[in-house]
Amino acid sequence: MFIKKIGIDLGTTNTLVFIPNKGVVIFEPTIVAYDLNDNKVLAVGREAKEMLGRTPHDIGAYRPLKDGVIADYKTTRAMLKYFISKVLGSFNVLKPVVIISGPAGITSTERRAVINAAMDAGAREVYLVREPILAALGAGIPINSASGHLIVNIGGGTSEVAVISLGGIVSWASLRVAGNKFDEAIIEYVKKKYNLAIGEQTAEKIKMEIGSAMPQKNKTEAEVRGRDLDSGLPKSIIMNSNEIAEAISGHLEEISETIRNVFLNTPPELAADIIEKGIVISGGGGLLKNIDEYISKVTGVNAYIAEDPLYCVAKGTGIILEHVDMYKRAMMSKK
Repeated sequence: MFIKKIGIDLGTTNTLVFIPNKGVVIFEPTIVAYDLNDNKVLAVGREAKEMLGRTPHDIGAYRPLKDGVIADYKTTRAMLKYFISKVLGSFNVLKPVVIISGPAGITSTERRAVINAAMDAGAREVYLVREPILAALGAGIPINSASGHLIVNIGGGTSEVAVISLGGIVSWASLRVAGNKFDEAIIEYVKKKYNLAIGEQTAEKIKMEIGSAMPQKNKTEAEVRGRDLDSGLPKSIIMNSNEIAEAISGHLEEISETIRNVFLNTPPELAADIIEKGIVISGGGGLLKNIDEYISKVTGVNAYIAEDPLYCVAKGTGIILEHVDMYKRAMMSKK
C-alpha cells in the first residue's frame, strides 16, 4: 500500500508518526547521534537515546529541538528524513503530504525552518498545525463548536495552555517548563539533599516510576543509583514519591500560574463553558500521578486527563489528515 499522508508530532522529547488507518507507527526519542569526526549520522531515536551520557569524545548525541522549536536545522532534517523513510519504505515512490505539530507561539522564521526541513526530508506538501489544536482534537474535543474548551498540553520542552472555540485559539500561553524541567529539578534535588550525581535518564525513570504532583499519605519508593560527589564512587539511595513532588513543586506552580493567566484573558462566556466542561490535560505530563487533582485544586475547576495523553497530538494529526476540508482554518500552509 502506498502511503500518501503522514502526521508527525514533532516533540522536544519524543517524535510520533501517525499513518491514517494504521495509527501511531513510530514513537521514538527526538535524538540524533553523530560521529563528530566525519559528521555522519550514527543513530536516530531510541538507539541514539541509549547513547546519551555514555558517548566517547568523538560521538555526540543531540536533541535537535529546544522548547518545541528547531535548535539545529541540519540534525532535524536528518532525523525527519530517517523517520519519513522508515515509514515509507523503499517501494513508496509517492512523496507524502505531511502535517507537523508546532508550538502555539511559533514564529514565521521557526515555521519556515520546520517546513523546509520536512520538504528536504522528502515531503511533497507540508502543513503546520498548532499543538494545542492537535492535542484538543486527539483528546476528543469538538474544536469547531461555538463553545469554549481549555486544553493543557504538558510536553517535554513546553507546556501550552489554550482556550479553543470555533476551530481556533482564542487565548493561550506557552511556558518553557515541562517534563525536561521536571527531570532537571529532580537532578538538582538529589544533588542537594543526598550529595549524589544522577543523569537525566535516571531522573526521567524516577519521575515515571514514583513521580507525583502532590504529596500522598501512601508514599511509593524507588532505588536511585548515582555517583557520590564526595568519594566519586557509585552509591544508591531510596527516594519516595513525596520527595519528587517537593522537587518539582516550583515548576508545577509556574504551570498553574500560566493557566490562571489564560483564564484572565478569556471572554466570560467561554470561561463559563470551561467551568462547566472542565480542563483537559494532555501530553506526557498527563502521566504524572495526581496532576489532574493538583490542577483542580489550584484552579478551582475540574480537570481530567485525556485518554492516551501521550498520543493526543499524534492522533490529532490523523484526524486532520482524514478531514482536511473540515479543519482548513487550523492549518498553516507551506505557501
